[in-house]
Amino acid sequence: MYKLIAFDAYGTLFDVYSMGELAEALFPGHGQTLSLMWRDRQIDYTRLVTMSDPSAVGSKHYLPFWDLTIRSLRYVCKRLGLGLTALIEKQLMDQYAKLSSFEDSLMVLQEIKKRGASTAILSNGSREMLATVVESNGLKPYLDKVVTIEEVRLFKTAPQAYELLLKSFPVKKEEVLFVSSNAWDALAAKWYGYDVFWVNRLGHPFEEIGEQPNFEGNSLSKVLEVI
Repeated sequence: MYKLIAFDAYGTLFDVYSMGELAEALFPGHGQTLSLMWRDRQIDYTRLVTMSDPSAVGSKHYLPFWDLTIRSLRYVCKRLGLGLTALIEKQLMDQYAKLSSFEDSLMVLQEIKKRGASTAILSNGSREMLATVVESNGLKPYLDKVVTIEEVRLFKTAPQAYELLLKSFPVKKEEVLFVSSNAWDALAAKWYGYDVFWVNRLGHPFEEIGEQPNFEGNSLSKVLEVI
């Protein structure tokens, strides 16, 4: 049914909240709060950059995702009154570069490849940071392409970001299944015209605007049941 299965990276294949353990060791009593606020601020910055200048040639405010991630960390530490030294910042960012994949990420990609479909990542992440996290988790052999929004300099949820899949593969919209654990990402991909699978690991309600996802499951492995 689908020729291309495309995955969001951060939060979908890779566990962004796995940072909490290191953050807790560095800032006792603040690890979970720091990791949650860091992720929220990171996404807030991508939206601010894109919405403030949704130009066809990319936002003039564009900064690579890596830079936004660092600046988000700095902001949250200031907000929480935490002493972020250069050494601690490096420790956290080194860990972020090699986030752990979810336990079923590798298996799902392997199985999709066995079934003859193409696989891709479509991510806000910069090219280098995606290459590092993919390689460190052993996923590279099972991904046909890693597509980054760097080309358009507009972060998801800009339509130009989702269009990159059609520019990267000889497929039509209806031949793409987009997989994301981020409800806002799944919603925007659905608006763009893709079928979507929402990985709802925490049992949250879906958004109150837009269409419901085509498919929903509590783990990545559930994707295999619909393809």
